[in-house]
Amino acid sequence: MSTPGPDEIREQVARAYATRVLPVLQRAETVEELPLVDSASCCSPAAPAENSCCGEESPARDDAVISRIADLYRDADISDLPATVTDVAFGCGNPTAIAALEPGQVVLDLGSGGGIDCFLAAKMVGPTGRVIGVDMTPEMIRLARKNAEKVGASNVEFRLGEIENLPVADESVDVIISNCVINLSPDKPRVFREAFRVLKPGGRLQVSDIVWTRPVPQEIRSDMEKWAGCIAGALLEAEYLDHIRAAGFVDVASVATEYPGGKGIASAAVTARKPAASEDGCGCGVC
Repeated sequence: MSTPGPDEIREQVARAYATRVLPVLQRAETVEELPLVDSASCCSPAAPAENSCCGEESPARDDAVISRIADLYRDADISDLPATVTDVAFGCGNPTAIAALEPGQVVLDLGSGGGIDCFLAAKMVGPTGRVIGVDMTPEMIRLARKNAEKVGASNVEFRLGEIENLPVADESVDVIISNCVINLSPDKPRVFREAFRVLKPGGRLQVSDIVWTRPVPQEIRSDMEKWAGCIAGALLEAEYLDHIRAAGFVDVASVATEYPGGKGIASAAVTARKPAASEDGCGCGVC
């Protein structure tokens, strides 16, 4: 079996997530107020690795192995977020927890989905800051914009676009976050080059993503459902970090937590930095 092409991958991923979000979008468009819920997190390291991480239609409801969103975001306050936000949170970590965001910063979320990380980031950067969410699925953008209205997030905007071709100006962002999305891209080196382009000098890339700690079997690489499930497209951790360095980033680091019985699948908290104007690109200051 051969690895599917980029267009086929994008189409499959977009279709899979559109299918998942449509019921929630329909609720958002027809119901004025929805109760808060404690939804299941899709990609927590406690999830069973034999299931797809982000693409399962109905993940197993075993409390011993399925972590709740409240656990995944245990250091963040999600009590004021409606079900139309938490029901479409498909992440594998909490990037805002590692980003150390500050008031006044401009934050970009790659693959922003229903907006959960954008709304958490918005609280951290405050009214003087701004958060931009980019997602390639029109249904997700529609839902995220409705969610922004519902929670009153006036400092958040959502833009339709691909993370390989960001609709964001050069050197306009302080921090880039992303949650279990870059693995879905068929062109990860381009994603990191785009991230480097839009970051200000000295800006930070701080993302959560799925990686492999051992070589990926070809039958998994060729499985379109596993692409949409965050597994087939995931890279070896070392390869993932090499692509970030090749894009020009410095201080690249990763802390990966392997899924129990995951056979090499891990959730990684990855950090990197764009050199400041006073640096020569290797992370060293120049005279």
